[in-house]
Amino acid sequence: MSWVEIISAVLGLSCVFLAGRNSKYNFWVGYAYNIFLFILFWRQHLYSAMLLQPVSFAINAFGHWRWTHPREDERSASDATRLKVGRITKEQWPGILLIVCVLGASWAMCLDWLPVKWPNVFQADPSPWLDSYLLMFTLLAQYLSARKCWECWVVWLVVNAANIALYVSSGLYLMPIVSALYLANGIWSLISWKKLYNKNE
Repeated sequence: MSWVEIISAVLGLSCVFLAGRNSKYNFWVGYAYNIFLFILFWRQHLYSAMLLQPVSFAINAFGHWRWTHPREDERSASDATRLKVGRITKEQWPGILLIVCVLGASWAMCLDWLPVKWPNVFQADPSPWLDSYLLMFTLLAQYLSARKCWECWVVWLVVNAANIALYVSSGLYLMPIVSALYLANGIWSLISWKKLYNKNE
């Protein structure tokens, strides 16, 4: 267990704890979390997870702006300066899942190809398909979180359950425990955000 993994775990738990409690300060912690995860995943040769971090950083910045600069029809009933919790329509889900499936398969094949093309730079990914689909579902969860959609917590539950399997197979010790705590926080946040949605907050 490295100091990078320990710091990443603390930052990650702090970030999701704040997000689940509807706090805009989760974004500031999230920026540092992305940096430490980039280093951690590079060391473990989890390239999808590593390459996710710059994209996550950008989505985090987008979410930071959206949460603090809502349009007039998106303002929370309790605080007009905050974005209220929204929902994704049933009609949008098929298109969203199709995009995730296609991009996930494409990136998994790319992960198989990278070590062959540049063996001195990339080592073989231990779980390319799981790694790839985790990347796509994590991006989806982060995007929905940035838009403050209730469904983000449903996707996070799937991601964190799969992350436990990925981290264990990759030889990480602390991150599976962290992912289990994320699961517990995700269940609490799912309920909490539904209450906020019902109150137009």
